[in-house]
Amino acid sequence: MKLPKSAALDLEVAEGWLTVWFNQPEARNPLTAARIEALVALCAALKGRRDIRGVTFRGRGAVFCAGGDLKAFAATENATREEVIQLSLAGAAAFDAVETLDQATVMAVEGFAMAGGFGLACCGDVVIAEAGARFALSEARIGLVPAQIAPFVVRRLGAREARRLMLTGTMIDAWGAERAGLADEVTADMDAAVAGVRDAVLKCGPAAVAATKALIRSLPGESRAAERRHAAEVFADALLGDEGREGVAAFVGKHRPSWAPE
Repeated sequence: MKLPKSAALDLEVAEGWLTVWFNQPEARNPLTAARIEALVALCAALKGRRDIRGVTFRGRGAVFCAGGDLKAFAATENATREEVIQLSLAGAAAFDAVETLDQATVMAVEGFAMAGGFGLACCGDVVIAEAGARFALSEARIGLVPAQIAPFVVRRLGAREARRLMLTGTMIDAWGAERAGLADEVTADMDAAVAGVRDAVLKCGPAAVAATKALIRSLPGESRAAERRHAAEVFADALLGDEGREGVAAFVGKHRPSWAPE
């Protein structure tokens, strides 16, 4: 099955792994309406795809993403309140689509991850920061609110750190992002770091990865009794499924399951 094409994204697939490149480096790869629409369409096409095991999001020109399209924001001077609400909801759809992908996701942050770009990074499963990367939730400094990204930032960083960064607009470096809980790794070699995550994910069953991600998303807000029952059902489905049976048999028989690379 082919993936949807868009001028707003460059897509590269190799050995079961998709790299999504934001391709407007001269403007620091903003989240334009076209790019948001392309992300939503791409994520919809990836639903249930077990041949694509993981997705890396990365920016051309060694710049991750500058966040929302400020030129488009400036053009809303005569827009109605409802039109601006719909603009915001379109962004929310992209963040939700990326956060709920079945595949493992890597945010490879080089250069700047600002505002919505920071929020997008928080939607990833693994965040790798290049040693020279810079991060900021800069909305308040221009009189705006990090509205749609706030839930993702709070879940990733916790309320204490999210408040500090949202309310001050402070820029932090890669090690600051690691201390804050945003970056999982700081690297001087992004290609090697991404390859390390990819190689680890490829050893895991694709259905197990998708089910684990869904389980993690479902836990907040559930009672302990509901957590226990839900987890038991997810485990039963995995153990009784084709992938689980193959994986257990492979471990007991000391051979490689079909999804793991040689």
